[in-house]
Amino acid sequence: MHFAVLQFPGSNCDQDCVYALRNVLGHSARLLWHKETSLGPADAVVIPGGFSYGDYLRTGAIARFSPIMPAVLDFAAAGGLVLGICNGFQILCEAGLLPGALVRNRSLQFRCEHVFLKTPTTDSPFTGQIPPGKLLRVPVAHGEGCFFADDATLAQLEARGQILWQYVNARGEPTEASNPNGSLLNIAGICNAQRNVAGLMPHPERACEPLLGSADGLWIFKSMIHALETRPLVNEA
Repeated sequence: MHFAVLQFPGSNCDQDCVYALRNVLGHSARLLWHKETSLGPADAVVIPGGFSYGDYLRTGAIARFSPIMPAVLDFAAAGGLVLGICNGFQILCEAGLLPGALVRNRSLQFRCEHVFLKTPTTDSPFTGQIPPGKLLRVPVAHGEGCFFADDATLAQLEARGQILWQYVNARGEPTEASNPNGSLLNIAGICNAQRNVAGLMPHPERACEPLLGSADGLWIFKSMIHALETRPLVNEA
């Protein structure tokens, strides 16, 4: 599989994503600079974490207008898989590919710690290979990771099974204490209605080997790879 990993001024998790996909999982992964206008031969797109454009104005607000983004929008519209991680999640919301917004953490502090994630649905290309009932232990590192949406949008996300990951404690309970940023409904990640675009604030690429304290993040990438291997591929020329 060929993964395009976008790279913006201020990205700092791009190499981590490439390492996880290429060195750990053995697939092709290449960095794609934000000034490019074509994705090239991509089977999936990963928008990594970091501080694109220094997080000026609003997280993801400037990156949303990068030259590469029209190609990402076209790719997603054609059914291509797009995963946004942390700042990538923020960019996808700013670009209108995902509903809601990421705002300042409830504590008004930057949070950097490991969290547990529950996967409410495995009915998506990003969660399909996660074992039922398994809690993922992955790190977060963000200052603006509080997911916010109006009541109608939240109800729609729940009804359509678009909430892919929720912050929980070690017993799988979505408590206030287990929520690092105050996200509504303890939401850590969602997908679009078509289920081909997803975003999450935690960093699966930082949990890809036992040496890092957890390899649970690989389940998300493995799910994408399995989905790509079992369905027609979308390529951007």
